[in-house]
Amino acid sequence: MMNTTFGQLLRDLRRSKEVSQRELAAKAGVDFSYISKLENDRLPPPAADTVMRICEVLGVPPNELLAVAGIVPSEMKEMLTGKPAALQFVREAHRMGLTNSDWDRLGRTLRRLRKE
Repeated sequence: MMNTTFGQLLRDLRRSKEVSQRELAAKAGVDFSYISKLENDRLPPPAADTVMRICEVLGVPPNELLAVAGIVPSEMKEMLTGKPAALQFVREAHRMGLTNSDWDRLGRTLRRLRKE
């Protein structure tokens, strides 16, 4: 199965929200042709701030688009800065090749542990 590209995901999200390319472009402060080129994968994914604006316009959480774009949000970088154990945890999880399902389970486990 082929991985979804940033452009494909953006197009699917935009259509699911019934927003035109022109409307998205105007509200996100970019040119209409830019949205078209992104959706057709003729341009690389935009910078994090642009992804965040697009997600805000579409009313969707930015995590999936940021992940597909390969962007680590600055808030995540700030959370890990100065925390060697947190960095080691993420490295180990990466080494293990966790799936999205694994990450979801891990998150639920962490929330349960925190409540104990």
